[in-house]
Amino acid sequence: MNLLELANNPVDLKSHAVTQPSLELIDIAYPRPQLQRLSTTDATRSPWQNLNGQWKFAFDDQGKCAQPSDLKQWTHDIQVPFAPESIKSGIGDTGFHANCWYEREFTTPEGEGRLLLHFGAVDYRARVWVNDRYIGEHEGGHTNFTMDITAALNDSGITKVTVWAQDDPQDLAKPRGKQDWQLEPHSIWYPRTSGIWQTVWVERVGATYIDHIRWTPDFERWEIGCYAALAGDTPAAGVQMKMKLTVGDRILANDIYEVFNGEINRRISLSDPGIDDYRNELLWSPEKPTLIKAEIDLSHNGQLLDKVISYTALRTVSIQRDRFMLNGRPYYLRLVLDQGYWADSLMTAPDDLALRRDVELAKAMGFNGVRKHQKIEDPRFLYWADVLGLLVWEEMPSAYRFSPRAVERMTHEWTEVIKRDANHPCIVAWVPFNESWGVPNLVETQAHRNYVLAMYHLTKTLDPTRPVIGNDGWESTDTDILAIHDYDTNPQHLARRYGPEVQLSDLFNRQRPGGRILTLDNYPHQGQPVMLTEFGGIAYAPEEQPDANKAWGYERCWNLSELEIKYTALLESVNHIDMFSGFCYTQFADTFQEANGLLYSDRTPKIPLEKIRAATLSGGLCTPTSC
Repeated sequence: MNLLELANNPVDLKSHAVTQPSLELIDIAYPRPQLQRLSTTDATRSPWQNLNGQWKFAFDDQGKCAQPSDLKQWTHDIQVPFAPESIKSGIGDTGFHANCWYEREFTTPEGEGRLLLHFGAVDYRARVWVNDRYIGEHEGGHTNFTMDITAALNDSGITKVTVWAQDDPQDLAKPRGKQDWQLEPHSIWYPRTSGIWQTVWVERVGATYIDHIRWTPDFERWEIGCYAALAGDTPAAGVQMKMKLTVGDRILANDIYEVFNGEINRRISLSDPGIDDYRNELLWSPEKPTLIKAEIDLSHNGQLLDKVISYTALRTVSIQRDRFMLNGRPYYLRLVLDQGYWADSLMTAPDDLALRRDVELAKAMGFNGVRKHQKIEDPRFLYWADVLGLLVWEEMPSAYRFSPRAVERMTHEWTEVIKRDANHPCIVAWVPFNESWGVPNLVETQAHRNYVLAMYHLTKTLDPTRPVIGNDGWESTDTDILAIHDYDTNPQHLARRYGPEVQLSDLFNRQRPGGRILTLDNYPHQGQPVMLTEFGGIAYAPEEQPDANKAWGYERCWNLSELEIKYTALLESVNHIDMFSGFCYTQFADTFQEANGLLYSDRTPKIPLEKIRAATLSGGLCTPTSC
């Protein structure tokens, strides 16, 4: 069954306890769901225009072109936002290409004020011209950027955008995640993604507009913190921001704030219902993902300047001794490793439906969260995780060399990631490093250790509200969760290695999954939760399948009944290991040569969903009140 058939024959969500959305945006396709701008004259529509679709395209392998006039011929058409390596782009060229060019024209949106040009993500460095006028550049392949192109517009009513994307395919000192540096994908690395791979769009804004909002829920104080920053021409006085918070028809707050120096920073106190039964009605969790809608009007002396919709949630995550806490109660994490790739479109989802279906399928299989592995996901995925109720561990794509340049690049991009995604209640942990990738001499080299420690503390500084896993897998220094990767697929071995007779001191002194020590010297386990954050990896690859000899997995099954037996036994064992406060199974779906998914690459289940779910929950359904 392919994705289209899945859409036409959807999983029975009721039977798998998948929650229906509690909040939908006015414009459900809006690419920035945490800050949806509305027209100041018509509150039923958004003043934006999607620029996805057909663009002119050309490779420049020798890097001879430095500006649009240098390019003599457009050799291809490409379907944006799909990377040229993907089949969906219409090109499907997976060779080495360090430079590529894009261009398209569009009708300039009518209206007054400024015109902003937004890019969801361009890998890795982008330079932008509008009507042959250079606008600026952005570096970082996984984060969004915005450019004010008002000054470059003309009177013709047509606007031309040209983009030069530079992405050295063999540069290992930049954050690249699972993108292979070899010509053909090998081992656990996949085809490259060059150039534009998320939505390109424009929107009209006024001379003064809301540029950024940061929500900070405070469950203990029953408050919601709000920071909002303006951009454009900010009047010196008389600017007010009206903020209305609602859940369904219930109004939680409806306040007006004076704006000083182009920003506000307020704490909104809510009426505390007191008893847990009533409190739980307002709390966000995977079982009940209640979202709080925020309607924000910006005005100057009574004149409406800007109007946006956002959302937040009352949700807190923390660590208490050896347990992960959600809303003040122990919560057992059942995660699945999610690479976020599709066979024909690579890191870009085929459409928004595909992102929603991935959230639904993870929940249908009994998982309450995903560990997004080596990828910063499209904000639309995080939106569906918010509204449907799925926890997300967000992990920075790794560089594979240690150098001052690599440190600078990662620090800059990771800072942008946290700023972009910190509002999403679904995100419950940040992971700057995985398995010492990018810090290969972590045990021996002080500079490598300092780098990991610095990123841990930087992350805690930028967002003190979530746990941070300094280095997921092994060789931990400072960390809020002790995360272990162990691909022994024998359930009895795991039960003996982590069972009740094992002392934690022995575990950290003696056990070396993957041949690596679990904690570095001078960084002993200090009572943090212990989680098995990669395990399983059981591949189904019968000999009669094409390229079966290339299939990757830590163990191989020859038929689906064997896969079901092995998955059930493994999850039964892990679910009953008291040492663990959660787990993450590898993996969600087959990804190129990795055949170890619970789903095929087209998201068809290998085993009936109800059987996967029963095995995943073999330790019993754990809720915030029953862990």
